[in-house]
Amino acid sequence: MARIFVEAYGCSASFADSEMISGLVVNGGHTLAQSPSESDLNVIVTCSVKDATANKMIHRIKSLRSRPLVVAGCLPKAEQETVQKFAQGASLMGPNSIGKTLQVIDSALAGKRRVELDDTDLSKVGLPKVRLNSAVGIVEIASGCMSECTFCQTKLAKGGLTSYRLGDIARQVKSEVGDGCKEIWLTSTDNGCYGLDIGTDLPELVGAVAGVPGEFMVRVGMMNPMYMPRIRDRLLDSFENEKVFRFLHVPVQSGSDRVLCEMKRGHTAGTFRDVARRAKEKFGQFTISTDIIVGFPTETDEDFAETARLLDDVRPDVVNLSRYSPRPGTEAAGWEQLDVAVVKRRSKALHEQIRKMTLDGNKKWIGWKGSVLFDERTDDGIRGRNAAYKPVFVHQEAEIGQSSTVEIIDATPNALLGEIAS
Repeated sequence: MARIFVEAYGCSASFADSEMISGLVVNGGHTLAQSPSESDLNVIVTCSVKDATANKMIHRIKSLRSRPLVVAGCLPKAEQETVQKFAQGASLMGPNSIGKTLQVIDSALAGKRRVELDDTDLSKVGLPKVRLNSAVGIVEIASGCMSECTFCQTKLAKGGLTSYRLGDIARQVKSEVGDGCKEIWLTSTDNGCYGLDIGTDLPELVGAVAGVPGEFMVRVGMMNPMYMPRIRDRLLDSFENEKVFRFLHVPVQSGSDRVLCEMKRGHTAGTFRDVARRAKEKFGQFTISTDIIVGFPTETDEDFAETARLLDDVRPDVVNLSRYSPRPGTEAAGWEQLDVAVVKRRSKALHEQIRKMTLDGNKKWIGWKGSVLFDERTDDGIRGRNAAYKPVFVHQEAEIGQSSTVEIIDATPNALLGEIAS
């Protein structure tokens, strides 16, 4: 029996993978260490979506390699040579080879390096897990995607779409709820194309999951806009169910159709504008989250201006802003890159626009009173989510998984501040 330390970075799917790795570790007779200094072996579930993230992973790998080390997740699959350069003795495990966890760990503990990067897992549904948050059940609904984006390394790591069976997912959700989870996160590389390979789709899945008995809320994870037109109306109808957070994460990436074409995104800015408008018109209080990449190699000043105009027009509630960084193995990495100063200038301008826009949007919630589900402790209180998945912070005492009536008294660009009603 060994003490194993597991940590994860990146998207919710990476954290779900780490929960399953921890579950397999415990089921295999080992124990989980609380820190790398207390462990016999370290496992890091990596992310490689951006240069800055990959550099952070490398720094962390260096700090963990003094003990037997397993590097899992996207980075070893997409950039095996990079990982081996900085941790020659580390064992490697891909995003779709988690079923090999115990074999890889046992080999590493015995001083034998083992590499398991092939896609050997048919499904990640039903595996044991140790949750990072007792109130949140992260359920992976698929692996891989159908897109061919010129800037994205994810497909190199996770491959093409493999959707998990709807009935298996519903049973997993039932298990999560039975264990006391109050939030269910449906996650994958791209939820929008879920089921296209097995004759179903996301609206049908959301309906099946929301139909599971129990008191819980469902968060529908990220979906690319290119698949929205075929499922848009039925998906929005599924949000009428009171168990479903009125929240969509739809990464538009650019407001310029020319840039979107060169990114091979498969959608136009109008696709994003349309779904956001329909959601707001249908529900009123509905949270739209999106992602923007600034400084794509072919982005001109006019392209950038179109992005700024799109944000001003749609006014999404959450904008994840990133500077473009070339990722090894992607098509755009070989193109001539923009001057760093230009990218910084554009990023700063957009950051200021987003900060003002999101603050204005959040201030509209001041005076609102309604139910908030608390899901995370903070340094000076607790955080919850309302029906529109807006983050609400309160300084009073409350239990994780508890729902309370909260009144919003203030706002920041990133959150709402509230008080629990007496």
